[in-house]
Amino acid sequence: MVFHCCLILPVDLFTNHNYNHYCYYDYDYDDGKLKQKQSERTSDEDRTSKQQKGDHHRKAGQNNHNNNNNNNISRHHQKHQTEHQTIEDDQHGHLIYKIGEILQDRYEILATLGEGTFGKVIRVRNLKTNKMLALKIIKNVDKYREAAMFEIKVLQTIAERDPKGRNLCVRMFDWFDYHGHICIAFEMLGLSVFDFMKDNNFQPYPIDQIRHIGYQLIFSVKFLHENELTHTDLKPENILFLNSEYDVEITKKRKEIRRIKNTDIRLIDFGSATFNYEHHSKIVSTRHYRAPEVILELGWSHPCDVWSIGCILFELYQGMTLFQTHDNLEHLAMMERILGPLPYRMSRKSKTRYFYHGKLMDWDERSAAGRYVRENCKPLHRYIIQPDNEDHRNLFDLISQLLEYEPNNRLSLKDALDHPFFKHLPPKHRIHDDGGGKR
Repeated sequence: MVFHCCLILPVDLFTNHNYNHYCYYDYDYDDGKLKQKQSERTSDEDRTSKQQKGDHHRKAGQNNHNNNNNNNISRHHQKHQTEHQTIEDDQHGHLIYKIGEILQDRYEILATLGEGTFGKVIRVRNLKTNKMLALKIIKNVDKYREAAMFEIKVLQTIAERDPKGRNLCVRMFDWFDYHGHICIAFEMLGLSVFDFMKDNNFQPYPIDQIRHIGYQLIFSVKFLHENELTHTDLKPENILFLNSEYDVEITKKRKEIRRIKNTDIRLIDFGSATFNYEHHSKIVSTRHYRAPEVILELGWSHPCDVWSIGCILFELYQGMTLFQTHDNLEHLAMMERILGPLPYRMSRKSKTRYFYHGKLMDWDERSAAGRYVRENCKPLHRYIIQPDNEDHRNLFDLISQLLEYEPNNRLSLKDALDHPFFKHLPPKHRIHDDGGGKR
């Protein structure tokens, strides 16, 4: 029995952006509940990334905009007269539009795909090519425009280094300023690996699919690192399938399980990506994929992406996050329960007050949090579903090397592609690295 799902661009591609946090704030929101549900782990209160970047690196494109420095609702509910129509914003700064309208004499509006803090996403048809695209329309608010201009800068750099898109980053086809609204046109994609798993009742992916997804993810992020970029927000929501069609399998217990037919992916969301030479915010990454050096405020670089990849591979294998928490102390306790004691050098060097003489401070094993960690976390190797299977053992060997505490000891992504876990990857899925796209 074969089912085909409708191919739409998931709202997550755009609603996961929270430019509020990474434009202006430099602290973390960790007041979530102890036992947050799996499907709630992407709440906006835990989104942190490019804090203060607006002060350092987001001047590009400002000449195209009004110089009004009011950052909030300076242009809300304004009307702009054009030759053919009146352009109007709502009270939140969103562009007011109608289905069937034409933007820039090129893009016909077909449907609304999603809405977020930053703006809206619509499906459009390019009237000159008849191609369907996803158009991201940013609010007519200064801070969101500036954040969008930075993302455009990153996407343009990626396009210059990889014009054919062989390194699997989402492709931007166009951008323009529409009466104060920055608009970015992207290729249409399928569901994220997270949304597909959620719609599949959090059934894990088969080991062969994890192998292909993981290989592509590592290859894509390696390209970013070679071009002096750190993504800083790798997670299943930011990995999209090219095509969301699936088959349905019926288990012996008469349970339906969806199996994605094509595991080709694209990496998305470069709004929090950081060049090596730029200001590095203190806190980056979505909580569950955040590396220990970020929590301990020791500074970060490319290895924080490597850690996130290890967490993602575990999640695809188990159908649940490895570190399900919203609290720094609990997060560190989970790490020690799963991966062993944190190196003393790291805890001693940190200016945070989570450790004292190498031991977690203020951590009560008898508290509700202590019991939760003890009952729900176990050493990494004990999560292997089939310990006698070589593929399963190799996957966890790879994960363990990606989750080394010391950033410099983590497996390089170049070496990760040569790990034994990928030796059974079919030749048709291998991507030949010819060194193209490097600076």
